[in-house]
Amino acid sequence: MAANHPRRSSLFSALVLILFGVLFLIHNYRGGLDFGHLFRHWWPLLLILWGLTKLYERTAARRQSATGFGAITTGEVFLVLLLLAIVGIFTATDFALKKNPEIGDVFGNSYTYDLDVAPRAVPANARITIRNGRGDIHVRAGDTSQIRLSAKKNIRAWSQGEAQRLAAPASLQIVQEGDAYEVRPAGYDPGDRRIAMDLDVEVPRTTILTIRKEGGDVEVSDVSGEIDVTSQTGDIEIREAGSDVNVDLRHGDVKVSGVKGNVKLSGRGGEVEVINATGGLTLDGEFYGPIRAEKVAKGVRFISQRTDLTLTQLAGHLEAGSGNLDIFDSTGNLTLRTNSYDITLDNVTGKLKLDNRDGDVKVRFASPPKEDVEITNKSAGITLTLPAASAFTITADSHSGDIDSEFDATSLKKTTTESGDAHLEGKLGARGPKITLKTSYGSIALHKGT
Repeated sequence: MAANHPRRSSLFSALVLILFGVLFLIHNYRGGLDFGHLFRHWWPLLLILWGLTKLYERTAARRQSATGFGAITTGEVFLVLLLLAIVGIFTATDFALKKNPEIGDVFGNSYTYDLDVAPRAVPANARITIRNGRGDIHVRAGDTSQIRLSAKKNIRAWSQGEAQRLAAPASLQIVQEGDAYEVRPAGYDPGDRRIAMDLDVEVPRTTILTIRKEGGDVEVSDVSGEIDVTSQTGDIEIREAGSDVNVDLRHGDVKVSGVKGNVKLSGRGGEVEVINATGGLTLDGEFYGPIRAEKVAKGVRFISQRTDLTLTQLAGHLEAGSGNLDIFDSTGNLTLRTNSYDITLDNVTGKLKLDNRDGDVKVRFASPPKEDVEITNKSAGITLTLPAASAFTITADSHSGDIDSEFDATSLKKTTTESGDAHLEGKLGARGPKITLKTSYGSIALHKGT
């Protein structure tokens, strides 16, 4: 008679529950696990754990002459799918809160309390840092020798009593650290989503200003010292700055105008607008636009996964967005490598080197070019417009496309091949720059401008 072995449950379910319980516990701590990153890279470990558990159970069952152990059960599959679904919900929630912290404000009622902080005397060119969790920050510079600070405490709670309990200890303080001064939260956790502090700050005009905050908008005006802003979410506007401006953000729009210095924007963001800068503009990161720049004396440097642009001087304006990249009145040298943009360059005067694909390129010189021009494109066309009096040496090649030139001279020779390729080469006038045009699966057009 066969031995009657008691039925045993699988170890895998218990191990998975312990593992996920530990992960959820760590996640609940501030700065805990990023579930999206963790499972995107380490999910195969769950399969390894599952397989090792089944192997152990089957080996143990053989030693005890038992059968039926080590098989994958329907309950285990359901448990894994359920836990992964819960992880997906946590990941989506965390992502949404990072992108839009205001989502967390939909519960409870809003209560507002005024907060006044005693002013603090500071030197005219003091280094001032403003730190905040959630809430807007407005900074204006004036003819003062103090930090003047007022705020509104915005509390999200289910009752007025609870709001008063949260608001009572929440405050701000102005602390001196060496030759620097810092405005910082006091009496509450700046990461508490139930509390937002809107700051209104007045500082000396020649202040060197640093702002560090998580959520909310930033507005700065008339500060003549260097300005440095780090923001997680929220829009940023800086007006009439007297020195360099540096902004590092993760979500939001940026507007900067009237800067007597350089402007550097880094990280990720949406709309960008920079107008009237005596220095240069650097964009280092992913900005989804539209991106606008106007009258940037020392040019534009734009670095992203899609685009690498160097423009040494911008007397006119630049705009990028919705599949178009337009530059008007670029009075300096221009180097551009990008893709999937329809590019328009109007009134170019300097040296030009352009590499694009999957988008048409149109370039117009208002005056005869004096510097070399090199344009390479793929799967799209090239249109180059030059004044009739231009002098140049040209080499143009179109693979599986045609070349059409309005410059008709015996010194310019066009040839075609049976496979459909076209080639134009020659010289027009004396002492002209070198023009090189190359494209594939697109045509080249050379026009005379007025």
